Amino acid sequence: MPDFSFLLLHVESPAASAKFYNELLGIPIIEQSPTFAMLPLRDGVMLGLWSRATAEPNTAGQPGGSEVAFTVSDAAAVEETHTAWKMRGLAIAQVPTRMDFGTNFVALDPDGHRLRVFAPEAA
Repeated sequence: MPDFSFLLLHVESPAASAKFYNELLGIPIIEQSPTFAMLPLRDGVMLGLWSRATAEPNTAGQPGGSEVAFTVSDAAAVEETHTAWKMRGLAIAQVPTRMDFGTNFVALDPDGHRLRVFAPEAA
């Protein structure tokens, strides 16, 4: 089975999106060109930000559509992250809500990709 190595988002501006994720997550931009940027996540997985206008097959004119999920320790951490991200000016698509899988909220990145922060329900 191939190794999972990339989370790739098609974005309007790789530079602007790289800056957004660099500041939001505190991770470095390790590669950047006019059409692509890359930031390291955990366990060798990379976040790739590819210009929607140059991605093949082309996705120009299509909004967001992807979701990135971040796990936190508990419902209090969900609330804290929600408050911090809201104060940063992120658009909030769903306020902290308890669902069958745990407490979560959803913010949007500049291209409309969903950023879901959740604390799994205790077993």
